[in-house]
Amino acid sequence: MPNRIDAPQITDNFIEKWAKRIKPELEFNCKTKDEFYSWKKQLINKIKELLGEFPEPSDLKPEKLSEEEKEKYIREKWIIQTEKDCFMPLYILIPKGNKKKYPAILCCHGHGPYGKDPVAGVHNNNPEVINYIKTYNYNYGEQMAENGFVTIVPDWRSFGERIGYFNIYAPRDICNIHFLQHLICGRTLLGANIFDGMRAIDFLLTRDYVDKENIGCMGLSFGGTMTTYLTLLDDRIKAADIICYATTTLHYAIERPNFCGSQIVPFLYKYADVGDVIAAICPKPLLIESGANDTCFWIDSAKKAHEKIKNAYNVAGVGENLWIDIFPGEHSFSGNLVFKFFKKHMK
Repeated sequence: MPNRIDAPQITDNFIEKWAKRIKPELEFNCKTKDEFYSWKKQLINKIKELLGEFPEPSDLKPEKLSEEEKEKYIREKWIIQTEKDCFMPLYILIPKGNKKKYPAILCCHGHGPYGKDPVAGVHNNNPEVINYIKTYNYNYGEQMAENGFVTIVPDWRSFGERIGYFNIYAPRDICNIHFLQHLICGRTLLGANIFDGMRAIDFLLTRDYVDKENIGCMGLSFGGTMTTYLTLLDDRIKAADIICYATTTLHYAIERPNFCGSQIVPFLYKYADVGDVIAAICPKPLLIESGANDTCFWIDSAKKAHEKIKNAYNVAGVGENLWIDIFPGEHSFSGNLVFKFFKKHMK
């Protein structure tokens, strides 16, 4: 974080004062269940408007690239077409067992050069990827497969294989370049990635070993962003784990900027804060993980979001559907409650 210059002409000082004056128009303040569902509908409609148009789905053209047998699961690599000329590589991890159908989880990777790979437990003996997995407990796609869930782990636009594991625009963030390019062409990058996530579920549901009525979603950091919006907008997702993303806009975007173009809903704070968006996931079962020592989304901001989300679940009369895990640790996947959570809510 750069040193701040205390002078009235500094743009950063203006933005911080301006943001602190904003009161989001659709901030959650409901007192009854009926008010909650009316508010939820309004907010979802506004978010869809702000995300902009989604692409037209294309023929998936699925192509299986490889298969690898592990001790507790089989890992397949596929590539699918989401929209015309847009291809998304992904892994599917299938538990070894005697069930005909398994509940499935869309596992969303966070920001980083390796995209889906560490989440699916793929490191190819690269010490940097191995360190990613160790530091962030990042192979949650693999861990969930080892615990009896089919997992699907795609690369989002701007990450992993979809940029050839290389940022050609360095030192500029490739997410910011792609955000601006999508915007110029009439879309948002986040909206396009949400669409790609929905297409990943479309493909998942073509697999005969998947229980189509039991689909979940989870992800760390930017993966938490993706989990939030996919769970909010796709009714096929029944339960979710948002990992180290609950925060406030003032904290993550204004006072201590920690974001990129892949996470942006244009004009969102005019209408809603992060906690409001997550609250609108209610009544779906939701687990929120927040690290007590997280230096990306500090715990004080996380707890402010937690309170708003708790209020929404309580007003809607489904407080038991919200699980919160504040764990001792940094910006990472805790894994303390997630297996119990998904096994309860995705039978």
